[in-house]
Amino acid sequence: MSIHFRNEVEKLHKMLLALGALVEDNLQCAFLAVERRDRHMAEQIRKTDEKIDRMEVEIEEECLKILALHQPVAVDLRVIIAVLKINNDLERIGDHAVNIIDKMPALLDAIDRQPAFDLNDIFEKSIRMLKMSINAFIHLNTAQARDVCAMDNEVDAIKRRINQQSLQYIEKNPSDARYVLAVMGVARNLERVADLATNIAEDVIYIIEGSIIRHGNLTANSDQATTASS
Repeated sequence: MSIHFRNEVEKLHKMLLALGALVEDNLQCAFLAVERRDRHMAEQIRKTDEKIDRMEVEIEEECLKILALHQPVAVDLRVIIAVLKINNDLERIGDHAVNIIDKMPALLDAIDRQPAFDLNDIFEKSIRMLKMSINAFIHLNTAQARDVCAMDNEVDAIKRRINQQSLQYIEKNPSDARYVLAVMGVARNLERVADLATNIAEDVIYIIEGSIIRHGNLTANSDQATTASS
């Protein structure tokens, strides 16, 4: 491909990394806002999400422009397809940050009678998976991408444990049901962040190997043999 194409792909990478950094920061702020019950921070998160939405559209338009003008093939085509998918996953993670702060009214209602639920573990693992998946994309590191995929089961197990503890608590303290359901909602959104980080990691593997990983299965792409060294 031409130097012009390479320059456009490099620009696309920079745009995607900027989006990833913004999404990661907004997710961290959302969790902090919930911990502090900070309404002002919650409003800032909503405003940032609007910027995330605009950036997602700009990246998609850039990808479609590259596809139309350059008609890339093999590994170059895989890169553009993967960027489109990662772009969408990052925007969805941004939506989950907003979903988390949407739980704040129920948390504020119960501020004086909060049961002890520790969400730090699921948050730390989810944000770590997001960081690792973005880093795997930057460095095209399949080993790190596979580590992210392996971590998803850990997050699922933590979420199940939180759900079990929450339901047991509600049985003994039904008056706290609204609060506990909000806690479960935060955990559910963090678990979805981990799922989306896993999607990103799978797309990194697709770029490099031409292989599609879904539901624990590995399916060789038909062009893998001819494009692995492209």
